Amino acid sequence: MSHFIKKMSRRTIVQVLIALPALSLFRNQPPVPDLNQIDADEIIEVNGWILRRSDLA
Repeated sequence: MSHFIKKMSRRTIVQVLIALPALSLFRNQPPVPDLNQIDADEIIEVNGWILRRSDLA
């Protein structure tokens, strides 16, 4: 393993370390609800505003 890391450039190692937090964005995403199952009166938050979903349409 250390031989592999020694062959990698510092720039590559830094790029990998910077990219690691971005991987968490792709994990454990909730499933997208079907449009027929969305409640129009559901209360949601958008940019700090508390709204009903029907107000967005």
